[in-house]
Amino acid sequence: MPHRVATDRGRNANACDPLTVSRIGTIFPFRNILENAVEEFIKVMKAMSDSNRVKLLKMLQKRGMCVCEIQAALGIAQPTVSKHLKILEAAGLVGREKDGLWVNYFLADGARSPYAASLLGNLRHWLNDDPQIQDLMKRSEGLDRKVLCGFQT
Repeated sequence: MPHRVATDRGRNANACDPLTVSRIGTIFPFRNILENAVEEFIKVMKAMSDSNRVKLLKMLQKRGMCVCEIQAALGIAQPTVSKHLKILEAAGLVGREKDGLWVNYFLADGARSPYAASLLGNLRHWLNDDPQIQDLMKRSEGLDRKVLCGFQT
């Protein structure tokens, strides 16, 4: 008869069960997967809980931007922009790439998180008629990073 071990719900499980790792303990990968999924979902939702981060994502729908362009469009300090970008990047909503002197931020493709992918897809259709978003889009169109950063060509 195979060795029996206790599971998280008090039932006995076969020691050969894929959920069982040894005679002294059990790992519950389905529980871990669910906990990780919940944590990932919460991370994406928390990233979207700030109006400046929502506005930032809406601007990045049009084009990639550097920190100085985002700062000028939103009218917030550079460290605050960097903090927002770090949170959005950790949630899988934003990516970045180096381009000479600048780091360009862009909307992520959603490959890291199904929650980020779903939210980014829906965000394309949300808030487009909002006056604040429309004003922000107009302001961000005229921004030139070379002028903002002091590099005249």
